[in-house]
Amino acid sequence: MKRHWVITCTMLMVILGAFPVSANYPRFDTIITGGKVIDGTENPWYYADVGINNGHITAIGNLEGAVATRCIDATGMVVAPGFIDIHTHADDDIFDLPLAENYIQQGVTTVVGGNCGGSLFPVKERLAELEKKNIGINFALLVGHGTIREEVMGMVNRAPTAVELDKMKTLATEAMRSGAFGISTGLYYAPGFYAKTDEVIELAKVVAGYGGIYTTHIRDESDYNIGLGAAVKEAIEIGEKSRAPVQISHLKCLGKPVWGKANEILDLIAQARARGVDVTFDQYPYVASGTSLMGAIIPRWAQEGGHGELVKRLQDSNMRVKIREEMSANIERRGGPHTLFIARCSSDPTLEGKNLKEIGETKGIAPVDAAIEIQIAGGADIVSFNMQEEDLELIMQSPYGMIGSDGSLVEFGEGVPHPRYYGTFPRVLGLYVREKGVLSLEEAVRKMTSAPANRLGLTDRGILREGMVADIVIFDPETVRDLATFEKPHQYPQGIVYVLLAGHVTVEMGKHTGVRAGQVLYHRAQPCQ
Repeated sequence: MKRHWVITCTMLMVILGAFPVSANYPRFDTIITGGKVIDGTENPWYYADVGINNGHITAIGNLEGAVATRCIDATGMVVAPGFIDIHTHADDDIFDLPLAENYIQQGVTTVVGGNCGGSLFPVKERLAELEKKNIGINFALLVGHGTIREEVMGMVNRAPTAVELDKMKTLATEAMRSGAFGISTGLYYAPGFYAKTDEVIELAKVVAGYGGIYTTHIRDESDYNIGLGAAVKEAIEIGEKSRAPVQISHLKCLGKPVWGKANEILDLIAQARARGVDVTFDQYPYVASGTSLMGAIIPRWAQEGGHGELVKRLQDSNMRVKIREEMSANIERRGGPHTLFIARCSSDPTLEGKNLKEIGETKGIAPVDAAIEIQIAGGADIVSFNMQEEDLELIMQSPYGMIGSDGSLVEFGEGVPHPRYYGTFPRVLGLYVREKGVLSLEEAVRKMTSAPANRLGLTDRGILREGMVADIVIFDPETVRDLATFEKPHQYPQGIVYVLLAGHVTVEMGKHTGVRAGQVLYHRAQPCQ
C-alpha cells in the first residue's frame, strides 16, 4: 500500500526540528509531491511538485524546501487536471444531489448539463437558484433548443412562424447573456425532431454571435430516418452556415444497419475540418446506449402533443396498430427485445434490470405490447446493447474526439442505471489505455481535460499550469478502472485516489470528504462584432 502524507511536507520537518521556519521558504496551502504530471496538453508526463494557494496553482516544479499546511504524496501516481465531462444530463438532478458523488468519484470536477435539446430554463433564474445549493462539483449549462421550442410552440410538428422564430431567437439570446455556453439540440427526439435544418441554423447563428457552441444529438445515429451519414452532414451544414463551433454528441454507429461505418463518419468530420468547419465530438466507452423507452422505439409523429396525446393514440385501435408496427421495427433495429433492459421505471420498479423479452414472457404478451404498457404507465429509462467494439475504438482514436458520459446524477443504489454514470472516465484509463492500448495516457487525459475546456472556452481550467484553478485529480495508473457493470452499476471506481476542487480535497484515498467546493460556471458572452 502506497503511503500518502496528508498533514505536512517541510512543515513536518520544521516540527521535528530539522530546520526552523523561515520567511525565505515558499509557502503554500497544499503541495502535491512526487507525482507524474500529465498537464492535459498531450505533452509527455514529467515529475514535478504542484503548489496551491487560494484555490489556484501557483507553482509547478521542484518545491523541495517549501512550507505547506498540507502535503499530499503522489509517488507512483499521475497528477492531472480535473476531468471535464462535456456531455451530461446532470441538470436533471443536481438540485437534489448537489454532491454529485458518482461524478466526483470518477475524477470529474466539471459537468456540462443541458444536452440533447433539454435544459434548465429560464437559464438566469435556474442558475441563480443553483448558486444557493452549495454544489459539490462545477456546473456549466447549455440551453436546450427543444426546451426553447416547446416554450414557444409546444409539442407541435410544424415549422415556426416568423413571430415564433423571433421569440425563440430572443430566448436564445437571453440564455447566452445569462451564462449559457451554447445551445444543444436533440434532433432525434421530439420536439427537436420537428425542426427543419434552417430553423436550427437561425438559432445557432444567435449562439455563434455570442461566442457559444452548437452541440447536437444528431437526427439519426442509425437508419431511423435520414441515416447516420446524412445526420452528420446536417450537423456540419449547421455549423458551416451559422459559423458556430459544432460538438456532435456521443458519436456512434447504433444498430446493425450502420455497423462498420465509423471510418465513413470520421472522414466526413475530417473533410469538414479541412475546409474550415470547426466540428468535434464526444463519446462514451460502452457498446450499449441509454435513453428513454419513448425516445428509443416510439415514432415521433405519435409523440406530437406530449404524453397525453400519445396515450390517446395508443388507446385507439387503428392508431395502435400503426404505432405498434413501427415500435416493433425499432426494437429490432436496436438488436431485438432481449437487448433492451429497463434501467428505471417509477411505475413498476420490479421491472428494473429486466429486458423486454423477459417482461413479455412474464406477462404472457409480446415484448412490444409490454413496452406499450410500460409507456402508458409513465414510461421508463432503458439500456440498449446496439454497438460494435471495433467502431467504438476507431472513433475513440480520432484526435477530434473527447470523452463524455451522457450520464446523470444518481442516488446510490437507486434503479439499474447505465454503468457510465459511475465508470466512464476510469474505464477509458483502465480498459482503453492500460489494457488495450487504444490511447496513450497523455492523449486520454487531453480528451478529458484541455480538449473540452477549449471547446467550452474555459480558460482557467483543463490544464495544469501556474495561475489555473486547482481542479486536480490524482490517480494510480496501474490500478485505475471502472467497477460498475450493467448488472451491478452502483459501484464507484478504483484508483481515483484524490480529487481537488479549487484546492479543496473532495476525494481522499478514494472516499468523498463531504466538502462542497463546486461553482456554477458562466460563459461570459460578448456579442461578436
